[in-house]
Amino acid sequence: MRGPVSQEQPNNPLHGITLENMVTQLQEHYGWPALAERIHIRCFEKNPSVKSSLKFLRRTPWARAKVEQLFLKTFC
Repeated sequence: MRGPVSQEQPNNPLHGITLENMVTQLQEHYGWPALAERIHIRCFEKNPSVKSSLKFLRRTPWARAKVEQLFLKTFC
C-alpha cells in the first residue's frame, strides 16, 4: 500500500499514507476489539466503523498521534 518515498519528505515514513488507510489496515490486522485494547478511544469501542473513527481522529490530534504510532510500530 505504500508508494515510493517522495523527495519532499524522505524521512517521514507516513508520507503518502492517508489516515483512512492507516485505520483500515489496523482494523484488518487487529480487529476492532483488539484495536480498542491498544488505543482506548470510544470510536474503536462503541459501534466502530472506519467512517466514525475518521471523523473523530481528524478532530482530535492526540488520538490521531496514537493511531500513527501504532501504525508505525505495526507496519514499519
